[in-house]
Amino acid sequence: MPASRALTKSNSSEEIENVRVVVRLRPVSGKEIDEHCQSIIKIDTLNNVITVRNPNATREEPPKVFVFDAVFDAESTQVDIYNETARPIVNKVLQGYNGTIFAYGQTGAGKTYTMTGTKTSPQLRGIIPNSFAHIFGHIAKADENQKFLVRATYLELYNEEIRDLLGKDLHQKLDVKERPDIGVYVKDLSGYVVNNADDLDRIMTIGNKNRVIGATAMNSCSSRSHAIFTITVESSNIGEDGQQHVKMGKLHLVDLAGSERQSKAKTSGIRLREAAKINLSLSTLGNVISALVDGQSSHVPYRNSKLTRLLQDSLGGNSKTLMCANISPADINYDETISTLRYANRAKNIKNHARVNEDPKDALLRQFQIEIEQLREQLETNGCGVSESDEESDQAEEIDPEEENKKADKLQKILEKENPKDIMELEQTQSQKALLREKIQNLQKKILVGGENLLEKAETQENLLAESAKELEERKRKEEELKKAIEEKEAERIDIEEKYSSLQEEAVGKSKKLVKIHAMLLSVKAELSDLQQEHQREMEGLLEGVRSIGRELQLQEVISQTYIPPQYQTLIERYVHWNEDIGEWQLKCVAYSGNNMRKTENKSIHEENKNPAIPMMSYAFHSYSEV
Repeated sequence: MPASRALTKSNSSEEIENVRVVVRLRPVSGKEIDEHCQSIIKIDTLNNVITVRNPNATREEPPKVFVFDAVFDAESTQVDIYNETARPIVNKVLQGYNGTIFAYGQTGAGKTYTMTGTKTSPQLRGIIPNSFAHIFGHIAKADENQKFLVRATYLELYNEEIRDLLGKDLHQKLDVKERPDIGVYVKDLSGYVVNNADDLDRIMTIGNKNRVIGATAMNSCSSRSHAIFTITVESSNIGEDGQQHVKMGKLHLVDLAGSERQSKAKTSGIRLREAAKINLSLSTLGNVISALVDGQSSHVPYRNSKLTRLLQDSLGGNSKTLMCANISPADINYDETISTLRYANRAKNIKNHARVNEDPKDALLRQFQIEIEQLREQLETNGCGVSESDEESDQAEEIDPEEENKKADKLQKILEKENPKDIMELEQTQSQKALLREKIQNLQKKILVGGENLLEKAETQENLLAESAKELEERKRKEEELKKAIEEKEAERIDIEEKYSSLQEEAVGKSKKLVKIHAMLLSVKAELSDLQQEHQREMEGLLEGVRSIGRELQLQEVISQTYIPPQYQTLIERYVHWNEDIGEWQLKCVAYSGNNMRKTENKSIHEENKNPAIPMMSYAFHSYSEV
């Protein structure tokens, strides 16, 4: 087992596991073929090794070699990638763990295709839609005593501002908050309860239409924002102690925007500002990974970016995490490819402490069940005649409206002979009963019972995933046998080489070892040179960011010095404070200052005098002036 898959259990409910990292190589694009680009990458899927050749290296310089948990070449299918990488994470989420799957890489490397795919064929669907079929396939096969509640949210991080892709107001900015009991969350983010895989697919389609995309020289349909699709699966069953227990797993499916260089993407204006924000958040993500891997850093800079705050649990926290690094095979993208592989190589050393979320305070399933019981009690107190046996069978059988109507007609005929007031009371009672029954039925529709077929059109997708998983398991078994045989043969070869029959053979053997050591030395020197160049590029990028921020600061200073008198500047500085939660400066008591107070004064004066000659100043802007 690779080091990055090392897993230990500190206690019965917590698993300490490294972040799982896989790499996917996309095919050569049409544009790269037209530019006569060469492939510089070799994939060894049996040993999970990637070999990268530097197109500008000397003949003596060996290629760079990276080892990951899994590697996929250009011929890999979407279904194989899901079953080998994402399926174990989703299974853990269904058991009550948190899970995160995110794609990383340069723009145009195939991240969005890996995460979403295309709808034209079941074989081309990505990780996100395949997880829909997987989740509801599990519910359909579960025990009928288990109950489930599935809900979804979809947000976008664009220019360091969070937007709700499913909200009514797409321009509303949301804040990141943190609570000791539930951790980091987004305030006022809308969530939707879903009943089948098609509901999730429709929600994702709506959210994708609202995402910010744009064309660059490297990608005609580039994602200009980070998107996080979250599926929360709550399940309840009766434990050995006779009590009901709720488990809640959260699956975060993250499609990161691609890192890019202005020289290649040829962005300007809005696209350039978007790229600066994207690279800044990804740089902060890299700093967080470095701090977690280092082990000596007392501070992990999660708060330096909203992206890292949202992924705080996924990196070094309570989550099972998978990182899928996407790379290009073309020689013109060598620098970006090496940077991505180094990034991913560091991430696989992060340790997460995942635990089952049992009986969480923010679980909706238990709240719905309590609300159903309260509504039943209201029906009983209103004389509905719901017995205890009816309560037990009410979850499986709905109330028959025809029988209730017959009873109501009989009562109405009896009361018509007696008193009209009683008829009015009966009608009010019946309307209340109908309203309560409707509420109960609506809540029961949201709660899914294990064993029900909820797949609908996604049933084909779940069958495809199940069959592919069996084939993958058999293929992995054969690969392990082949790998073991190769290792045995290699060990035999080494033993033969170690035995020398003469000094000449020993000299030849030692010369071969010397050649290998020399190649290793050249590899280390090349790695050092590449790191220095990469650090130089990063430093130049940071310096350019500093210059850009400096120019913006100078502009703000000129505006403030020109239009705001010094005494007012001092007053503002005295009452301003930095809000750590939203990352902005706030002015204390701003509601009681400036134009807000003048609006109130003008309105009161206008009402008192009732004089139309006094102008309304509520829509006027006031400037600072010397008294």
